[in-house]
Amino acid sequence: MRKTWALALSGVIVAGCASAGPIERACQQSDRGAGKRQLCGCIQQVADITLDRRDQKMAAKFFSEPARAQEIRQSDRDSDEVFWRKYRAFGTAAESYCS
Repeated sequence: MRKTWALALSGVIVAGCASAGPIERACQQSDRGAGKRQLCGCIQQVADITLDRRDQKMAAKFFSEPARAQEIRQSDRDSDEVFWRKYRAFGTAAESYCS
């Protein structure tokens, strides 16, 4: 599966990004992402493959509102459960590819 991610991401890297996405911007503005432009860019590339734009906007809020992630994770709403499954898959892929 790692090869699949690598191939998919290599296409994104070659294509390049004209502007930073919501997760990359939130990452760079956070205490943990400050000065880590390459890491934040990599995380955004994984997000572009695994999350739609709406999900990226929600995930980006977690950088400034970490408690929001816990609310979503514990929510009983079906839409939050679907989002959380996609978000976990994104996190696993980003950790694997960007580390």
